[in-house]
Amino acid sequence: MPNTLPPRRGRGRPPKIARAPEGTRAMLVRAGVGLLAEKGFSSTCVDDVLNATGISKGSFYYCFNSKEDFGQVLIDSYATYFNAKMDLWLTDRATPPLQRMLNFMQDARAGMMRHHFRRGCLIGNLGQEIDMLPDSFNGLLLTILEGWERRVTDCLLAACGPNPTAAQRRLCARLSRYFWIGWEGAVLRARMEHDAEPLDLFATFFLAQAAAELGTKAPVVTTLPGSPVPPAPGQTAQAAN
Repeated sequence: MPNTLPPRRGRGRPPKIARAPEGTRAMLVRAGVGLLAEKGFSSTCVDDVLNATGISKGSFYYCFNSKEDFGQVLIDSYATYFNAKMDLWLTDRATPPLQRMLNFMQDARAGMMRHHFRRGCLIGNLGQEIDMLPDSFNGLLLTILEGWERRVTDCLLAACGPNPTAAQRRLCARLSRYFWIGWEGAVLRARMEHDAEPLDLFATFFLAQAAAELGTKAPVVTTLPGSPVPPAPGQTAQAAN
């Protein structure tokens, strides 16, 4: 009668189970996004990512052809995440447009405080070192910023009624461009000072100017250090805490 028992396992540690490439790639991307949000691209090397994940260099280059290829994936991953966050706050039709803008800024503020101001905007970080980046990054970053500007423009246009004029469209586009130029500067200053005051200051003046230009009322910016983030659209205040 043939022996049907499984072979006996030898002594010692069981063999390691290789990570699935998809899981390895996701771990590398998650760690890479965090490092770039803190240190930027030029100051982050492949070994930093490997040390943060415990993944081998061979596995890294199995998933990505080069550091440049890795950086492009990180930019796309961050943009996808941030686009979803913006869409959550800025398309909430139950909330007045300028309050949507404030809610979005308060959410970003809370995120910076949660990371003790070590992390900024990954796209803004890369923009500050643009001359040291691969040429392929410039177009990616501009495309992402233009998409963010369109989202803010659409939000502001909601304050102009169902049929905004050409002049109102131009105004909202200019306000949106101004918002991103100023907001990225406020994020940088908040990181330098380890304080949310630059974010609150910019939010106060931007909303006041936008309200005056659009003929509406500006929401009040809460500047207390522990001010809560408003519940996300579709959440109750209790569920958000």
